[in-house]
Amino acid sequence: MANLRPTYSNYQPTNPSDAPSPGVGGVCMMQTKWRDEQHPSLIHSISSFLADNSFKLNFVPIGPDFIFNCGGLSVAFLFLTKWDCNISSSIFSRVQKLKGQFAHFYVIITLPTQEQNDSFTRSYFKYGMELGKPTFVPVQDLEMGFEKIVRIAHSRGVCKRQGVIAKINAEREQSVLVMDQFVKVVTSIPGINNHDANTLYAAIGSIQAISQASKSLILEKTDLSAEKADTITRFFRDPNYYLSVKLN
Repeated sequence: MANLRPTYSNYQPTNPSDAPSPGVGGVCMMQTKWRDEQHPSLIHSISSFLADNSFKLNFVPIGPDFIFNCGGLSVAFLFLTKWDCNISSSIFSRVQKLKGQFAHFYVIITLPTQEQNDSFTRSYFKYGMELGKPTFVPVQDLEMGFEKIVRIAHSRGVCKRQGVIAKINAEREQSVLVMDQFVKVVTSIPGINNHDANTLYAAIGSIQAISQASKSLILEKTDLSAEKADTITRFFRDPNYYLSVKLN
């Protein structure tokens, strides 16, 4: 490729903290057709960088030029390394098709001159593109273009992982609240302490399951005494007994 800069073989992200740390990585799928159209040194540099950052690179006949999967989230990219207004119709037709196939889709486009930038802008509005759908990211050169791809894929993956972690934390908090209520109800039974409540939860399960458990089942499944097992069954089955107990 004529505009390939010699320094690309030593490519590293401008700010390493924004790129995947070694050992994090993910999966990168590169379109075979896109690969075959590029200068071999560009493909070698991309492959080396991805390998250094623990990405698995596959060459496959996919629709986009790249699909990255980081943290369980797939992000698709078109990487237009050279703008040609003569084929703008086919470019935007491809963009329109792919944006309907991928929830997370970006177009990285190399526009090194003001003339190319103006040409792209005219075509963008000529073909009725909707702002932000998808997001177009103009860059000055190939190095910046691939850096943007990696950063976007990584940041979307981080957001996905943070969302999963937040969901797990919320579920854990809800579980703790449910357990607190469980212990509060079970320990309201005379003579039943926190250890007994936890034992009943682990061995038998919910309040409903405990209320239906027989004395023999409680003795079989737990280390509770016969006296406590009898108290539990009376508590849930004898109205005169449980109506006399007041919850704290």
